[in-house]
Amino acid sequence: MESGGMANFSAGEVIDGFLLGERLHQGGMANLWRVTHPEHPGPLLMKVPRIKGGEDPATIVGFEVEMMILPMLKGVHVPRFIAKGDFTTRPYIVMEHITGDSLRPKLDGPPLPIDEVVRTAARVAMALHDLHRQHVIHLDIKPSNILFRPDGKAVLVDFGLSRHDHLPDLLDEEFNLPMGTGPYMSPEQVQFLRSEPRSDLFALGVMLYHLTTGERPFGSPDSVRGLRERLYQQPVAPRRHRPDCPPWLQEIILRCLEVKAADRHPSAAHLAHDLLHPDQMPLTERATRDSAPSRLQTWKRWLTALGAEPSVRGTVGDQLKRAPIILAAVDVTHATEPLLDLLRETVRRSVVTEPGARLACVAVMKTHRIGMDELTDAQGRSLHVKQLVGLKHWARPIAQSLHLGTARLTFHVLEAPDVATAIVEFARRTHVDHIVMGARASSALRRYLGSVSSEVVAQADCTVTVVRVPPAQGEEEAG
Repeated sequence: MESGGMANFSAGEVIDGFLLGERLHQGGMANLWRVTHPEHPGPLLMKVPRIKGGEDPATIVGFEVEMMILPMLKGVHVPRFIAKGDFTTRPYIVMEHITGDSLRPKLDGPPLPIDEVVRTAARVAMALHDLHRQHVIHLDIKPSNILFRPDGKAVLVDFGLSRHDHLPDLLDEEFNLPMGTGPYMSPEQVQFLRSEPRSDLFALGVMLYHLTTGERPFGSPDSVRGLRERLYQQPVAPRRHRPDCPPWLQEIILRCLEVKAADRHPSAAHLAHDLLHPDQMPLTERATRDSAPSRLQTWKRWLTALGAEPSVRGTVGDQLKRAPIILAAVDVTHATEPLLDLLRETVRRSVVTEPGARLACVAVMKTHRIGMDELTDAQGRSLHVKQLVGLKHWARPIAQSLHLGTARLTFHVLEAPDVATAIVEFARRTHVDHIVMGARASSALRRYLGSVSSEVVAQADCTVTVVRVPPAQGEEEAG
């Protein structure tokens, strides 16, 4: 018998209408059962805590945390919540059963091909950004807590150590010890700080390092003393383990593993953007680092870490607001100078108010759905390159006035038959927070036929600002 008179669950039993089938997993903290219910389409999974008396109290509190957080989550990157039981009688959580594999088996073989490492990491980064936008920091990101749907989208599971901006942090209130899984815990978690979303980026960096090199950057410590070594021990450069690791990938991995959260990517969306567009990512000394850290360097880092405390950064929502991604959709070929000037000034004002913003300048080359497209102009110059040059020329005053480096300014020329769809899909894929685009003045004909800007406004998941100049100036639509 379990404590509190709660009987053990068994196959064939019906709990609140859920028929227990096969027990899929028996762990130290919870059992997982396959269940069915006539009113809920499957497959379904029931998670039941192992409560026998004398267990770690954090296990019970963690299950309470998951029971609070999971019902508040939505989207493809988390399991769909179905139901939960009363903790005073028979505690359980029923959720969608993600039948795909976890990331865990990938660590058993040799290092993965670089393109697979990058593709996998980008999917996890996108899932993390979606979670962070829902005001949740996972705080236990590891391979076994990352599953994949048939379409390849990453799904995050097990929210027992998570923190929600708008819910009580029971683990922080009741315990004063590091919470997480040893190899993946961030330095700030080791120092008892649970409010930093970039802790999840550190954990992803550990997985990136392992998938790339076959080694863990900080081993598998099982003591607080061992955990604290990551506050001053610099990881061996990935290229020393794997010489074919591209410099840009080493840059990303080592940036994720920085001791100070402020030195990592501002958000998971920024990390995903670098993984998907490495050609536009600035490189630092991290990219070419090759020698192992000297004893003197390690000693200096140890002195710096001694007594240092992580700074409290507020909530995950606060951090995302400090690091938005702004998309400027610019028709450098057809828009008039007055409209391009107004669009430039609107974008500049948007960026200047967000010191941590990344600006993605996007142009779309419209292609035909059927037939061949002209790829060069009358002089034989590449139309794609011509668009790219025009885009950079348009953005130069913004870059100069705001001192934007390549880390915060990127350029993208898309080729698609539908301009609006191309802009919207790019915005979704790169987790854009705000689209700024131009449009010509309204007219009855345009209202009847529709426009690129109105389609983007209707389809986009983020905010959209559409700028227009007075009709007398004869502007054309940008986008």
